[in-house]
Amino acid sequence: LGLTVLLVEDSPVNLEVASGMLEALGGNVVTASDGTLGVEYALGRHFDVVLMDCQMPLMDGYEATRKIRASESANGRSPVPIVAVTANALPGDRERCLESGMDDHLTKPVQTQELYATIHRLLRLPPAASS
Repeated sequence: LGLTVLLVEDSPVNLEVASGMLEALGGNVVTASDGTLGVEYALGRHFDVVLMDCQMPLMDGYEATRKIRASESANGRSPVPIVAVTANALPGDRERCLESGMDDHLTKPVQTQELYATIHRLLRLPPAASS
């Protein structure tokens, strides 16, 4: 993909797995272990996409997303695509993510192809060349 991705996730195992998936897809991955750091990183540099866990200490993904969106709006920045990557799969969870300002919702465990397709769709990337 050749993209710079911010992965906001508090679980070391999930960080390792998701980072590996993104790196295998050609992504340059920056990680943040909680929502507070995620907001700081997201507002401090350019990312092509943010993958945001919803349940984290200090600041959850919903609040982190709201803070990112408020700052983007206040500063006239184009919104970065934010995708929830969460174990929350009950009715209403997707809507809660979208209401907080996220662009999409993936449930854990995320499959590589599903992740790739979501990023492709959100960033409107051209189809991959077939081999």
